[in-house]
Formats: sequence, structure tokens, C-alpha cells
Amino acid sequence: MAREKKLKLHGFNNLTKTLSFNIYDICYAVSPKHKQEYMEYIDEEYNADRLTGILSDVSNIIGANILNVAHQDYEPHGASVTMLISEEPVASLELSNTESPGPLPDAVIVHLDKSHITVHTYPESHPDHGISTFRVDIDVSTCGRVSPLKALNYLIHSFDSDIVIMDYRVRGFTRDTSGGKHFMDHDINSIQNFLSRDTFELYTIMDVNIFQENIFHTKMMLKEFDIDKYLFGRGAGVLSPCELKSVTKKLKREMGEMFYGRNISKGGE
Repeated sequence: MAREKKLKLHGFNNLTKTLSFNIYDICYAVSPKHKQEYMEYIDEEYNADRLTGILSDVSNIIGANILNVAHQDYEPHGASVTMLISEEPVASLELSNTESPGPLPDAVIVHLDKSHITVHTYPESHPDHGISTFRVDIDVSTCGRVSPLKALNYLIHSFDSDIVIMDYRVRGFTRDTSGGKHFMDHDINSIQNFLSRDTFELYTIMDVNIFQENIFHTKMMLKEFDIDKYLFGRGAGVLSPCELKSVTKKLKREMGEMFYGRNISKGGE
């Protein structure tokens, strides 16, 4: 692998690198009992303690040092974590922003030294059509040498992700020793270049990038649809063929609306 060309900067690297993405998990839980069980499952699976562990791993992946942690579980649902971290102790590490994947593995907030990470979870269910969703909003904003992109694969695989929508933007500028401005300090033409091979095997992936503005947008949707994966508290075998067709249509429409960001016609359902 070619070594990165290092910029000789005048003072601190003032570029702000921001990664924002939404992760969606979808299920069909038609009875009040099953809806409640789904919410309880989400609260147990993604409580403040587990989220703290996930963010601790993220801090290690991007080369940041944890200074302080605070976390809270909420009633009836959700959790928050606040983590203060700094990049100062990692001066001796070989940090890299090259276009290559990082390692693999309800609200969370992480603050870095002059930077921050926020994660919020939103479990919800519809009272009529049986669809329940779990959304995770994650924002990682870093200054200096650390970059959030190396944590992408770990975060994607830390959650049951049916839909993943990601935005990456580099803001501001930093100066080199001759006084010249640099509006980017690493090569990137797509967020996809930071994803692992197994992610490509699992998801349909689409880009919308604005290169001249240093804005990169990528969204992903699971390729395979296994109806049993989405029926919480019951299997496909208990549904009649007509019910199975209707539920499948509801779930696929829900996923399509999240992926494309707009409502889709029910098509006479």
C-alpha cells in the first residue's frame, strides 16, 4: 500500500471532518404484545452500557483517547451516552485516512477535543399497520488528524441494519508552512472505498456526490429479503398466503421509502 503524503502544517489541523449517518432496523409486530416485546428487545440490545462499549471501540479505531464518560437509559425507551475524548495522546500512532476499509466488529453523544460524536436512537411503531422501526442517528465530527471514516464498518456491523444512509463532509481549511490553504487533507472519491467486501455482498449501494464541495453521500439497502427475519414473535408459517403477500408488500414499501426518502404509493393494497 502506498504511504500517505504528509502535509507540513502551520499549527493545528483546522479541517473539520463530519460523518453523519442513519441506520434503520425494521420489523412486523402486529399484536400489542409483540410490539411491546420488540421495544423491550431494542432497549435491552442497545442500552447505554452496550452503546458505551461501542463508542469506546470507535474511539480506539479512530485513534482518540477517552477522557470522560456519562450515560443514561430513558423511560420508556432510548438511551444516551456522552464521551469526552482527545487526540493528544496518539501522536505516536500511525493514523491513516487512505481510501481503505476500517475494522469490522438510544441516543449517544461523544465529545472529542475540539470535536464531537453524537448517536441517538428512535424506536417507534405504528398503531395500525404493524410496522415497527428502530432508527439510529450517528454524527462523528473530528478536527486534527483523526477521521471518522475508519469506524464505518464497525458501526454498520454493530447494529441490525436494513437501511444505512451516510453523509461525509470536510469543512474549513488548514494552512501549510508556506501559508497555502488546504481544503482537504486526504484522498476520497466515495464513502464506498471505506467499506469492507462483506458490506458490498450484503447491500445495494448508491452514491450521490458533490466533489467540488467535498460532500459525499452514500446509501445502502439489504439485497436479500427474508420474511422470517422481519416477523417479530411469529414465523411466516402462521400467515396465510394472502397475509404473507400483504405483509411482504408493507415491509418492502417501508424499506423503499427509507432508502429513497419519499412516500411510495400503496399500489391498491
